[in-house]
Amino acid sequence: METVMDTIVDSLFCFFVTLGAVPIIRCSRGTAAEMVAVKLDKKLRENLRDARNSLFTGDTLGAGQFSFQRPLLVLVDRNIDLATPLHHTWTYQALVHDVLDFHLNRVNLEESSGVENSPAGARPKRKNKKSYDLTPVDKFWQKHKGSPFPEVAESVQQELESYRAQEDEVKRLKSIMGLEGEDEGAISMLSDNTAKLTSAVSSLPELLEKKRLIDLHTNVATAVLEHIKARKLDVYFEYEEKIMSKTTLDKSLLDIISDPDAGTPEDKMRLFLIYYISTQQAPSEADLEQYKKALTDAGCNLNPLQYIKQWKAFTKMASAPASYGSTTTKPMGLLSRVMNTGSQFVMEGVKNLVLKQQNLPVTRILDNLMEMKSNPETDDYRYFDPKMLRGNDSSVPRNKNPFQEAIVFVVGGGNYIEYQNLVDYIKGKQGKHILYGCSELFNATQFIKQLSQLGQK
Repeated sequence: METVMDTIVDSLFCFFVTLGAVPIIRCSRGTAAEMVAVKLDKKLRENLRDARNSLFTGDTLGAGQFSFQRPLLVLVDRNIDLATPLHHTWTYQALVHDVLDFHLNRVNLEESSGVENSPAGARPKRKNKKSYDLTPVDKFWQKHKGSPFPEVAESVQQELESYRAQEDEVKRLKSIMGLEGEDEGAISMLSDNTAKLTSAVSSLPELLEKKRLIDLHTNVATAVLEHIKARKLDVYFEYEEKIMSKTTLDKSLLDIISDPDAGTPEDKMRLFLIYYISTQQAPSEADLEQYKKALTDAGCNLNPLQYIKQWKAFTKMASAPASYGSTTTKPMGLLSRVMNTGSQFVMEGVKNLVLKQQNLPVTRILDNLMEMKSNPETDDYRYFDPKMLRGNDSSVPRNKNPFQEAIVFVVGGGNYIEYQNLVDYIKGKQGKHILYGCSELFNATQFIKQLSQLGQK
């Protein structure tokens, strides 16, 4: 544990040296985040005290974007919100991370070579593996990674249509250039079209790059769509949103768990854990047994539930379960454009759910601390200022002004759902910047695996 903490502290220290800023640290009490905060405060303080060898002097200081005001570092523990990492999601980047093999901005896809009639006893054809890089250079990715999936499918289709129109224009010009005959009209048309063709040729590299990106996102989005349809992920997402926002449920939880067509055993386990974490009143023993039986029949491993039960009893939910704001996902009529028969994506049967902005616990905590709001949830957060000569253990902030820049760091792992929620939150705050970091970035499958190992111990 000490080694893990030291590694996190060293990494955060290096990060702030590179940034050229000494942060003001806030953290929750009695958690691993507090251990990190205490060690980081000590390390920054020791470095600042030795003025001759301090890494925070001279050229580096103020070199970063944080030159006017010191940034706020909010250290939170994964324990404050165990439901979000398990949540089925609906935005493009988070879906890619959840259902595909996505690591360090590279997604690996297995391309199915179609159903072919191979003779009996023949070796099955090997699937082609393809890798795609989803980088900041990819304009489509930058623009749509936070968009709901049906919107992404529609945008891919629009891009494809605009590309085809440009391609047709080049072909048309080529055929006109082959005009024969010397009549006046032909010659004047030729001179007009020469200019057009010249500009078309100069835009060819751009056109080819556009084609590459369209192909890439068509393949990635199709792979995601296959998962959504096969596992009914739209149903899971909508149902979990209702559980987390305490809205009335239109279908019983047991029905979904017992439905053999709805999702994988892991999907069912994720849904039940979110329900178990989010309810204020834990289900009675008799009900729990019924759920356990349904989960076992569905092929689920019950170890993660074992751990969450212990965790819930241990914390006695010192506070009420994390509230997820009131959100409603409005199913709209399916996108007309995507439903066109000419579309690449057959979205039939997939709900077009529109997300309403609601703040997740991490975003809410950041909002309270960044805007200096008084809230029972964050009022007892510890306050560290490494520049103060004497370290004082207080939760009373000396700085009363709202912060312009903040770094949120989750000890115990983070995910793209939280990241996207923070990105959406800061869009409405002009001139403010947020960075999100975590001790590891995992998807729900990896998180379930960790809970399962903890449940065995």
